[in-house]
Amino acid sequence: MTTAIDPQILAFAAFAALLTIIPGADTMLVIRNVMARGQRAGLFTTLGACSGLFIHATLSALGLSLILVRSATAFDVVKTIGAGYLVWLGIQSLRQAFRRQPREIVDIEDAALRARPGRSRRSFAEGLLSNVLNPKVAVFYLALLPQLMSPSDWVFGKSILLAGIHWVEGVLWLSTLTLFLGRLRWWISQARVKRAIEATAGVVLIAFGLRLAMERAR
Repeated sequence: MTTAIDPQILAFAAFAALLTIIPGADTMLVIRNVMARGQRAGLFTTLGACSGLFIHATLSALGLSLILVRSATAFDVVKTIGAGYLVWLGIQSLRQAFRRQPREIVDIEDAALRARPGRSRRSFAEGLLSNVLNPKVAVFYLALLPQLMSPSDWVFGKSILLAGIHWVEGVLWLSTLTLFLGRLRWWISQARVKRAIEATAGVVLIAFGLRLAMERAR
C-alpha cells in the first residue's frame, strides 16, 4: 500500500527551498556572527532564525498575521522595529570592522568571545529576533499557507508541518554555510580579511534594514 504525498506540500517545499537559498538578512546575520564569534555562534544563529518560522506559522494559523497585513499601523510598527534592529546590528559590525587592533589582540579577543558563557544564547536570540521582526516573512506565510489548505485539513497542524519543512531546509542550508566558513577560519581570522567581511556584513545588514523600512503593507 502506497501513500501519495500531498502535491501542495511538495510545492511548498520547492518554493521554500528557493527562498531559503536566496541571501537575505538571516543569511548575512549568520555570516556576521560566524566572523565575530565563531562557528558555534553561527549554528545557534541558524537555529534561532529558523525557529522564528514556527512563530510566523502559528500566527498565520491563528489569523493574527491578518492584522499585520490589514492594519497599516501594525505593519509600520513591526516594520520599524525590525528595520531598526537590522540597522543596529549593521552598525555594530561596522564599529567592529573599523576598530584598529593588532593581529594578536584580535585573535585573543576572538578566543575570549567564543569561550564567554551566554554567547550561544545571544546568537540564538539575534537570529530569532531577526526572523520574527521581519513582517515580510509574516506576509509570506499568510499569503501562501491558506492557499495550501483543504477544507478537511487541520489548519494549525498543517501550518506547523509546513513550517517544519521550511525549518529543516533553512537549518541544512545555513548550517552548511556556517561549516564552510568554519573551514576557512584560518584565512578569515586574518585581521584584514575579517575587517573586510565585518564591514561588508554591516553594510548589507544596514541596507536590508533600510529596504525593510521602505516596505509597504500589501
